[in-house]
Amino acid sequence: MINQEREARSCDVLVIGGGPAGSTISTLLAEKGWRVVLLEKERHPRFHIGESLLPMNLPILERLGVLEDVHRIGIIKHAAEFVSGYQEKNKQCFRFRNAFNKHYPYAFEVRRSEFDHLLLKNSISKNVEVCEGIKVTDVEFRPGGQSIVQAISEDGLPSEWQAGFLVDASGRDTLISSKMGWKKKNNKHNSAAIFGHYRNVVRRSGDDEGNISIYWFDHGWFWMIPLRDNIMSVGAVCWPDYLKTRKTSLEEFLMQTVKLCPGVHDRMKEARPAGKVYATGNYSYNSKHLYRKGCLLVGDSGAFIDPVFSSGVFLAMNAACLGAEAIDGALRNPVKEPELMKQYEKMVKRGLRTMSWFIYRFTSPVIHWMFMNPTKKFRMEQAVISMLSGDVFSKSHIRYSLALFRLAYYWFSFIRWRQVLTAYFVRRKAVHQTFAEETLLEKSEQLNI
Repeated sequence: MINQEREARSCDVLVIGGGPAGSTISTLLAEKGWRVVLLEKERHPRFHIGESLLPMNLPILERLGVLEDVHRIGIIKHAAEFVSGYQEKNKQCFRFRNAFNKHYPYAFEVRRSEFDHLLLKNSISKNVEVCEGIKVTDVEFRPGGQSIVQAISEDGLPSEWQAGFLVDASGRDTLISSKMGWKKKNNKHNSAAIFGHYRNVVRRSGDDEGNISIYWFDHGWFWMIPLRDNIMSVGAVCWPDYLKTRKTSLEEFLMQTVKLCPGVHDRMKEARPAGKVYATGNYSYNSKHLYRKGCLLVGDSGAFIDPVFSSGVFLAMNAACLGAEAIDGALRNPVKEPELMKQYEKMVKRGLRTMSWFIYRFTSPVIHWMFMNPTKKFRMEQAVISMLSGDVFSKSHIRYSLALFRLAYYWFSFIRWRQVLTAYFVRRKAVHQTFAEETLLEKSEQLNI
């Protein structure tokens, strides 16, 4: 329990977490005149994955006033290319300039250590009180919507904060969702990843140098994200049961996995490690709710599905923009808080649903075939490019064309039903087996077995 006798410092809004979501919502609320405090458990710069931004990040970066700074630290990305892992020549390049929205024909590839630090420093410049090395240990919700937050510094010093409104931007820590019992593992999708940075990896030429490459292979898919200074981020997203076969170091296992995908292996023949190799467990989870009175969840604290379309940073920063408007309105007119928060939750979940539909089916043979054989009929290819650009909140005709794409998917699935069923049962077996094992492990931990 929180020590009620210690006097708590007060603020209008307290934000937990200093990643892109936390920095963005803090900056926007501070610009609206609110006293904002941000607590970040680590110290920036720090390593983080998720280095590929989307074109729809650009208006947000403009709004924050950091677009030129990101241009300085990043590489321009004109397209996303998808490659059948067994034939390097068999690839499709989806250029952002061909999306419905022509205003943002490119994006950036960035080192997250530099990008996140830049956003955090921008928050400080906008009068956000940023406290690094401070970990939140408990939250108490008071009647009326205020919160008392208890934290501890890396030196062991405790502190308490009283917030008029609380924002959980704690990322995969999912602080509030876990506390409230809202967090649910996604039993529709289950993936894990192993990844690292490498030098001397073959890049595309000319304007395509900054493009992200996605490769399908038997156990999932690879990403290859070019960064500055001859660095390439390389990762494999696989079913967890494949990663459980590892009997060597992470470094050796990643290179063994690379050899299973000829397209990636050919580009990495001269590769040299440029740091540690990391592994992470189940990517996929969501929160039943994104709001309770006086508290809002933004970014990965509310949901994370899969990094295949590089949507994580954009969805987090977009949710932060939507959340800033909702919180500002609620603080100015508390009577409107429930309505504003319901609108926020509806918008965020709509974007997640659009991305999720594609992500859940990405390894299916039909999606593989449709991506490798795009059609301009009914502007379906243009709609897919718009989705890859992050334009999933628009009310334009992208929805009509995406709906037709989904209908085409179901039609081709019907035609290729044997192939689809085989792939479906293999996938479901992997998902349910891992889900059951994790559930059993959690119950054992709760019983101290």
